[in-house]
Amino acid sequence: MNSISTSDKLVDIQDLDVYYEYDEYLSFNLRDRFVNIVKSPMTQIFNKKKINKVLIDFDLTVSKGDRVGILGVNGAGKTTLCRAICGMYYPNKGKISVTKNIRAIFDTSVGIVPELTGRENARLLSLLIYPDSTSQERAKYVDDAIQFSELGEFIDTPFQSYSKGMQARLCLSLVSCKESDLLILDEVYDGADEFFQEKIANRVLGMIDKSGGVLFVSHSVDNIRKSCNRVIVLDKCSKVFDGNVEDGINFYQGLYRKNNG
Repeated sequence: MNSISTSDKLVDIQDLDVYYEYDEYLSFNLRDRFVNIVKSPMTQIFNKKKINKVLIDFDLTVSKGDRVGILGVNGAGKTTLCRAICGMYYPNKGKISVTKNIRAIFDTSVGIVPELTGRENARLLSLLIYPDSTSQERAKYVDDAIQFSELGEFIDTPFQSYSKGMQARLCLSLVSCKESDLLILDEVYDGADEFFQEKIANRVLGMIDKSGGVLFVSHSVDNIRKSCNRVIVLDKCSKVFDGNVEDGINFYQGLYRKNNG
């Protein structure tokens, strides 16, 4: 198997640990409180810090052309992984190297002002998504997104009147109108109708051909099939599968049945 060229690497993660420490408050009855005061006065209210492990000894390499679907049950660490790559979470251990620019979207409602129209919100979002672009470039992206979203006359009505599918259309159209070195999408297809999911998947594939790669978090195996050429599966703080799409989906479904059987 050929080794991956360093210039093709977009993300390189080695021995990553992400966990949270927290104090657990304990409510005692009168008898327990008396016993604890006698045994250990300084720890009568708080126990030792608890640790919530999210990712442990995690390794991952994403290279140019990779369209990586990330599967796992809720709480498996999918969103934490993506946010750590974006620099939103600082790892407790290990190293994350990102060699290219990242564009990420975790929630189609972030940055939205519900009382404003779709067009006005698109202009606001363009400032968040494309901060390094000129005003003329952002205006082109907004026009392109409006046309691609096919919202028609609804674009000039209040965003709060949109269905979830219409909201997803506008946001996804805007985030995908310019190629990116690495695009991270976390459950953002949810709510979009089947026709638009296929349309946006084709647009994302076109972006990848012109640029880098994609990390795509979804519970929908159909969306994974449409958009990805590789799958990783997370379970119990670890990456338990990394390979081709169909094998990854089968592995995930078998794991899900095992955990819920």
